[in-house]
Amino acid sequence: MAMSGGTEDGEPMMDMNMTPLIDVLLVLLIMFIITIPIQTHAVKVDLPQNDPNAVQQPIEPDKNKISIDAAGVVSWNGAPVDDITLRQYLDQTTQLDPEPELHFQPDAVARYETVDRVLAVIKRSGVTKLGFIGNEQYRNDF
Repeated sequence: MAMSGGTEDGEPMMDMNMTPLIDVLLVLLIMFIITIPIQTHAVKVDLPQNDPNAVQQPIEPDKNKISIDAAGVVSWNGAPVDDITLRQYLDQTTQLDPEPELHFQPDAVARYETVDRVLAVIKRSGVTKLGFIGNEQYRNDF
């Protein structure tokens, strides 16, 4: 560190030495950081509990899936259903706002008669958001 004794004309140096001031401020800053208590506040949240005896709603609010397996069994979100129950579920989905998407996935070897019957039930129910899932498996067939 070089220090100057002033200017050549003999006048005293008028600049303030900032180094001790900065050192004191850094020490105070470090002491302030160390003495701050750790934030230990918590927000109490009451989460819903799963009730094993409660009946699970078969209709999802965002999307539902109808699938037909090779044996011709029609399933709604993985649970086998008949045509009447399927129609009831579809009628309930059309009442929801916004209407959930309906994904339709028949098996490749499912009978056309079964697929046609299920599509007729879907059409009569008035579902407006219908999508066919799994068509990419037939990409190389055509």
